[in-house]
Amino acid sequence: MAAGGGSESDPLPPPCAFSPQSGASLALCSPDGHVRTWDTQSGHLRHEYVPSAHLSATCTCLAWVAGRPVKEGPQRKKRKSEPVDSIDQCDLLAIGTTVGSILLYSIVKGELQSKLTGGHDSKVNCIRWHRDNSCLYSCSEDKHIVEWNSQTYKVKCKWKGDNGAVSCLCISPDGRMLLSAGRTIKLWDLETKEVYRQFTGHSTAVSSLMFITERPSSESQPFDGITGLYFLSGALHDRLLSVWQVRSERKEKSAVITFTLTEAPVHVDLAVSENKEEPVKLAVVCRDGQLHIFESILNGHCKKPITSTSIVQIATSGKDDSSVPTPVPILAAAFCSDRQTLLLVYGSTLQPVIEPVSLKTTEPHVCLIRDIQKNLTLKMQTPVLKVKTPVVNSEVKVLVPGIPGHSAAVKSGSSGTPSSEGKRKPGDKEISIEERLGAMDIDSLKEVRKGGLPQTDSFAMLLVQGLESSDKDILNKVFNTRKEKLIKNTVACLPVYAVIPLLHELTMRLQGHPFSALLMVRWLKAVFILHASYLSTLPDLAPQLGTLYQLMESRVKSLQKLSRLHGKLYLLITQISASEAVQDVTDINQAAKLVYEEESSDEESEDEAIERDSDDNWEEEEDKEEQEMNASKEINGDSDPDPGDESEEEE
Repeated sequence: MAAGGGSESDPLPPPCAFSPQSGASLALCSPDGHVRTWDTQSGHLRHEYVPSAHLSATCTCLAWVAGRPVKEGPQRKKRKSEPVDSIDQCDLLAIGTTVGSILLYSIVKGELQSKLTGGHDSKVNCIRWHRDNSCLYSCSEDKHIVEWNSQTYKVKCKWKGDNGAVSCLCISPDGRMLLSAGRTIKLWDLETKEVYRQFTGHSTAVSSLMFITERPSSESQPFDGITGLYFLSGALHDRLLSVWQVRSERKEKSAVITFTLTEAPVHVDLAVSENKEEPVKLAVVCRDGQLHIFESILNGHCKKPITSTSIVQIATSGKDDSSVPTPVPILAAAFCSDRQTLLLVYGSTLQPVIEPVSLKTTEPHVCLIRDIQKNLTLKMQTPVLKVKTPVVNSEVKVLVPGIPGHSAAVKSGSSGTPSSEGKRKPGDKEISIEERLGAMDIDSLKEVRKGGLPQTDSFAMLLVQGLESSDKDILNKVFNTRKEKLIKNTVACLPVYAVIPLLHELTMRLQGHPFSALLMVRWLKAVFILHASYLSTLPDLAPQLGTLYQLMESRVKSLQKLSRLHGKLYLLITQISASEAVQDVTDINQAAKLVYEEESSDEESEDEAIERDSDDNWEEEEDKEEQEMNASKEINGDSDPDPGDESEEEE
C-alpha cells in the first residue's frame, strides 16, 4: 500500500504501488518526475513514462486500475506458441498530480490513455479503484472526494469529505463502504454517500489506511461483512499503527490494538490466513528505512501496545573489516502468496533492487548484508553484452570527436586503430602523440569558436564541482566574477539538481562580509530569474530556503527605516556643508560706502517753531477760561464755602 497525502513541511518519500493480487509489477515514482514500472521477478525495467508537465504537475500518488477490454481484430490474435503476458488484469496506472488532474497511463500500449480533469483544483492525495463498479475514487487537498466513471472518464459524483484536506482513502472488501481520513476518519456508504460511522483518528494527517477482514471462528455465527471487519491507520508523525474495529452493535471510540514503531509508517502490507487460529502478519516500512514485522490475532481489545516480532535492516559491507557498514533504506515490502516470503525494495528510487527474502520471525533483529553496486552491475551486464563492435577495415575512416564536418580523420590501418581482435601486432608502429594531436585538428576547432574553449561551460562545470566537493577555492574563483553576462550564462547552463545547493551556498555567503554579499546578490538574482519555474514546483521550498527567506525578509523590513535615516542624514550633511561654505567666505570690507549725517539739534525748523507756539497758546487759553469761570461764580454767590467754616456752623 502506497502512502498518500502528506504536508509540505514534511514530505513523504516518492509514492510506489505493487500491482494487486500477485504483485508482479511495481510502479515507482522517482524525484525527477519519471514514473517507472519494474518487474518484481527479474528486477528489470518494464516501462518508463515521463509526464509532459512533470515539472509543474509532480506525481503525488499511484494506483493500479483495470482498463477497458480492447477488441483486437483477427490480425492481432496471437499464436498458441507465443507466450501470454499477464499483468494481473490491471493494465492502467492512475497517477495523481499536484494540480488536481489524474493521468491514466496504459502499460500495454506504453502511452498516456486519458487525463481526468474537472474534479479537483488542488493536490490529489490518494486514488483507489473499485473492482465491482469499475469506478475511481480520489481525494484531494480541496476537502472533496470524487467518484470517476472509468468508462467515460468524467466525474460521476463529488461530495465534501471533511472540513480540512482529505489525505487517504480505502474501499471495503465487500465494496459497499468507503473509508476516508482527514481530521477524522469517516466510514461512508457508497450508495447513499452518507457517513456510517466516525472515528477519533490521529492528531496529524493520516498516511495509511487498510481494511482487515477476520471471519468468525464458528460457521454458525453469521458474517455480515461488518462484524469481523477491522482497519488499521497510520499518520505522518505518529510512531504507531492503530487497529479499529467496525461493529454494528458496539461502537468503540478508541483503537482496539496499537503497534509501536521506531518512525512514522511509509508503506504497509498485510497477509491474512483463512485459518482463524493463525495470526495476521503485518510488514511496515518506516521512514528510517527499517522493516517491522508484526504477528497478532485480532480477538478483541488489547490495552498494551504490541511491539514488533522482528526488525529487518539492510546494510552494505565495508571495503575492509574495520569499516562500519552503511545502512541501505528499504523503500517498500510486500508479502508473497506463501505468506513467508517478502519482496523487499531497497536502494535508490532511480535504480531500486527488488529481492525476495524468506525471513524467520523468531529473530528479533535481522541485518541483511548486500552489495548494491554488485547487484546493479550484474543487472546492467545483460544489455551491455548485446552491443557488438563493428569490424573496421583499412578503407574506413574513423572521425575523432570535434566539431561537425571537420576534415580530420584517422586511418584505421597505420594509425594504430585496434583490429577486430583488439590487439596490436608486433610489427605495427605505434602512432605518436604529435600525430594524434595533428589528427584532432585543434587549430581549426579554435578558429571556428574564435575564442578558444567556452568560458561559460567551464564556469558551470567548475561551479558544479565546487558545490559537490565543497571546495572553497573553486567556489571563490567562480563567485568573484563581476560580469553580468557571464553570471547569467553560467546559471543558465547549470543543471537542475545543482540549483538548491547553489542557493544554500549563496545563503551562507550572504551572511558574511558585506562586499561578498554585494557579489552574491547578482548570482541570486540570476538564479531566481532563470530557474523560477523549477523552484516553483518544489513542494518543500519554504523549509529548504528558510534561512534565505528570513534574511531577505529582514532586509526588506529594514528598508523603510534605512530610507528614513538616509533622508535625515542627507539633511544634516547638506546643512553642515552649507555652514562650512559660509565660514570659508573671505572677510567683508566693513568701510561704509555712504554716510548720512543729520542737521544740528539747536537749529529748529520753521514747522517745529510753529508747533511749539501753538502748544503754548493752547495752555494760555485754558488758563484764561478757568479764571473767567471762577469770577462768574463769585458774582452769583455760587462759590464753595470753606470747609472749616461749614464745620463751625454745624456745631
